[in-house]
Amino acid sequence: MGVRVKAYAKLNLTLAITGAENGYHNLDSLVCTVDLYDLIKLKKRKDNLVTVEMHGQGTETLAHEDNNAVKAAEAYIKAFGTGGADIKIFKNIPVGAGLGGSSADISGVLRGMAMLYGKGGEGQLKELADSLGSDTGYLLTGGYARLTGRGEKVERLKSNMRLNFLLLLPQGGVSTAQCYRLYDSLPKTEQSSQPAVDALLNGDAEGLGRGLFNALYAPAVKLNGGVETAFKELESFAPLGVNMTGSGSGVYALFDSPEMCAYAKSRYLGKCRCIQLKSYIPKIKE
Repeated sequence: MGVRVKAYAKLNLTLAITGAENGYHNLDSLVCTVDLYDLIKLKKRKDNLVTVEMHGQGTETLAHEDNNAVKAAEAYIKAFGTGGADIKIFKNIPVGAGLGGSSADISGVLRGMAMLYGKGGEGQLKELADSLGSDTGYLLTGGYARLTGRGEKVERLKSNMRLNFLLLLPQGGVSTAQCYRLYDSLPKTEQSSQPAVDALLNGDAEGLGRGLFNALYAPAVKLNGGVETAFKELESFAPLGVNMTGSGSGVYALFDSPEMCAYAKSRYLGKCRCIQLKSYIPKIKE
């Protein structure tokens, strides 16, 4: 018996740092999932061991002990006393771009294990996901949400807005740990996620574009100048807004139609890898 799971990437539409606690930064972030995903295939084993094969995005050489998908499956087995799994992950989400690929795989493996073995309700999986990463609990469901705390506090937002993005991936990533450390040493500008949240709930794409921001942009630029270059290249197409996702290095523009997005992609002459994306809103059972 086997199952297949799509693990979707996310974009941070806003990212404010609201403080620090117990060595972690607290945030306030409006997020959405997009139609870019890793495909995860799982099959039951007769023992309680876990094997993971990685394919794509240079992940084939990732060590077994460093693989978060392995840790997720082992945590599930320990929590629910099930058998093991043979797992294959076909990666499409770029690594180190702020798209939540690792967290998506953790959440995807947990959902897949629950489908395989029929154990683990939404609350149980959320608790397990939160123990494995800051935004993994959110990615169990995806869609539009506002994340606070370390990212484990998830407020789902109901909106049918279909957003169109053009994503640029500068060469070289940005270390999340280094980005946060550098953020702590730089001057702060207070920004709020509320205007963007209000715009989303009101279906106001222009207002959402004006509300995009990321408190980690300044330190990310210092760590990777390609982030600023990508930002300026996207600004030249006069989109509704431009922003960086996560701690970088991915930078995206919000356009008011897929046609405008496609036009900008066709005219882009820079050095970055370029991907056209749409927001992905899953059907969530109430």
